[in-house]
Amino acid sequence: MPELLINLSFLIPKATGISNYASNLLPYLQELNPTLLVGEEISDFNCYPVPENLTPDFGTRGHLARLMWTQLELPKIYRQLGAKLLFSPVTEAPLWRGCRCVVMVHDFIPLRFPNWKSPLTYYHRHYIPLVLHQAAHIVCNSHATATDIINFCQIPAAKITPIPLGYNVSHFKPLNLPVGNYFLYVGRHDPYKNLHRLIAAFAQMAKHTERELWLAGTPDPRYTPALKAQTKELGVSHLVRWLDYVPKEQLPVLMNQALALVFPSLWEGFGLPVLEALACGTPVIAANTSSLPEVTGDAALLVDPYKIEAISAAMQTIATDTQVRSQLGELGLARASQFGWAETARATGQVLQQYL
Repeated sequence: MPELLINLSFLIPKATGISNYASNLLPYLQELNPTLLVGEEISDFNCYPVPENLTPDFGTRGHLARLMWTQLELPKIYRQLGAKLLFSPVTEAPLWRGCRCVVMVHDFIPLRFPNWKSPLTYYHRHYIPLVLHQAAHIVCNSHATATDIINFCQIPAAKITPIPLGYNVSHFKPLNLPVGNYFLYVGRHDPYKNLHRLIAAFAQMAKHTERELWLAGTPDPRYTPALKAQTKELGVSHLVRWLDYVPKEQLPVLMNQALALVFPSLWEGFGLPVLEALACGTPVIAANTSSLPEVTGDAALLVDPYKIEAISAAMQTIATDTQVRSQLGELGLARASQFGWAETARATGQVLQQYL
């Protein structure tokens, strides 16, 4: 009988965010001999099949189907398999059904920047606090997220273990490639990612030096058209490239050749692209808010994300000062060496062992 179940019903082929976290953690959790609840079988693991229509790829219907499955079907599977503990890498678990669980919290963005037209805001306000209060323990990705859990949900700090994320050390590394002519952003186009200020800052800097801004991330019909219109209004559309989703296999080259990764997000639970850029020896400009200083330490130029002039000045420094670029590259490599998926998984495994 499996003692540990890991709920992977949310996994998607184009791994971003939570899927990326779960996929990288799995190999190191093998020694716990878990059974994976997953749509597509994963080799070298015991797998229990779940419906494939539960993922974010199916949009709102996928989320709703997964929540219904979590409440109605998951408790039956838990009892049928005789499990002792459920680990959920996303903050979802059966309520009032006697399933002992450890859950992961990635961020409280929907409550920090609420959109009352979005179901995610209500999901975070009403469902997630219930999950967290019933969980045996909570892991999260930063002290900033732990503080949000305490403040938004009134959870005692003793019930929370912050565990920093990691990166693939054989994948994200210096490749000794020539530096290109572009600043890079990697991520979604949501308003809290602050791309409108990034574009405005780039437009200010572009008056003084001919550089490009490359934006890697899946277009969002709610936000991307307005951002593209902004580049035209500011006269920099010919200098901005929209790269769409970039597979993880291509990211190291893209990061290695960037002048810098620019990540002025208003709030992050962790900020994985920042760590991956540091690991490539790529200079980083990041916001001085939320978890980002926890990730960068003194290895990045930290700026007030609400001040366009500050973002622009940092970009100008990177564009013109090779000594600063070199120094940040060295500091970034040293900083990144303090993180890794093996360490993330080891700490997570220790928490899980306490409840098995």
